[in-house]
Amino acid sequence: MAGLAEFSGDELQGLLDLVRDADSVELKLTLPESARASTAAALGVDPLEGQIRQVFFFDTPELALNAAGVVVRARRRQGEDADTVVKLRPVVPAELPEELRRSTSFNVEVDAMPGGFVCSGSFKGTASNDAIREVAAGKRSILKLFSKAQRGFYAAHAPDGIDLDQLSVLGPIPTLKLKIRPEGFGRRLVGELWLYPDGSQIVELSTKAQPSEAFQVAAEARGFLTSLGVDLAGEQQTKTKTALEFFSRAVQAA
Repeated sequence: MAGLAEFSGDELQGLLDLVRDADSVELKLTLPESARASTAAALGVDPLEGQIRQVFFFDTPELALNAAGVVVRARRRQGEDADTVVKLRPVVPAELPEELRRSTSFNVEVDAMPGGFVCSGSFKGTASNDAIREVAAGKRSILKLFSKAQRGFYAAHAPDGIDLDQLSVLGPIPTLKLKIRPEGFGRRLVGELWLYPDGSQIVELSTKAQPSEAFQVAAEARGFLTSLGVDLAGEQQTKTKTALEFFSRAVQAA
């Protein structure tokens, strides 16, 4: 989880400004392969309690959306309705239109991890698991997965001339999500395992906090994980970037 000492004065002030105007804060940590088994044991993780998911991204083969700060995603979820999102990052919350901020489908969140942070604006929606499967098979339009409001948000921020139905399906990434309430920590942790087609993995721990409590929660989480022997100084990876780059290479090589 992010530590205040890792940021310069200007970075810390920038983080404070973003957190103050955000709707939520998510504190994240990716675990090195050498620490995954011991951390899972220390947290009392039971893989059978996890939820299986499939994550699909939509972008051009050259990742033109990603270069413009736009992420388009759909996610199938075991035992639940699927969800969709059109995300813009980075954003400055104070510069977003008031109408957008009032939407119950729109959320501004600061993601913070050791060594960095980013603020995103996400327009969320729902879909059926079957509909996403049909899109992945080329039997349904990508456009139809997203609400009118999501499509409008996409049109406002995507590069000109790139329509939703022109995008490539990048995925799926199978994932396993577990919700954990470990002893000695008064908050819920979420563990996610992402399995990439080349056999590589990313394991991430996260916890969410309200903006007013974010720094206190970060300190508590850091202290708790340190007490378990979890290395907080390892190289951090981002799940989305890794997935996009992998499938971009695969699509261009096909």
